[in-house]
Amino acid sequence: MSDIHYNIVEHDGGWAYKVGDVFSETFPTHNRALAAARDASARQELAGETAGIQYQDRSGVWHEEVSRGDDRPHADVVDGEGARS
Repeated sequence: MSDIHYNIVEHDGGWAYKVGDVFSETFPTHNRALAAARDASARQELAGETAGIQYQDRSGVWHEEVSRGDDRPHADVVDGEGARS
C-alpha cells in the first residue's frame, strides 16, 4: 500500500495543498487550505468498488488494470514544519 502526502503550501497569492507536483485550487487562508486537505485526505482512504481502470503512462502507453475497492493508500496532511495530521 502506498502513502499519499497532502502538503500545505503558499500558492498564487494564497494557500493550497499539493500532492506530488499537482496543486489544489488556491484558498484565501491557511486554515481553509488545511481543512480542504484534511477532507481530501480522508476521502482518499475510503473504500469503493472494484473496477476496471485505464490509464496512460508518461511514455504514452495505455494500460488496463483492475483496481480493488479495498486497496486504498494511506493519506496524511503535512502542514508547515513537517507536522502530519
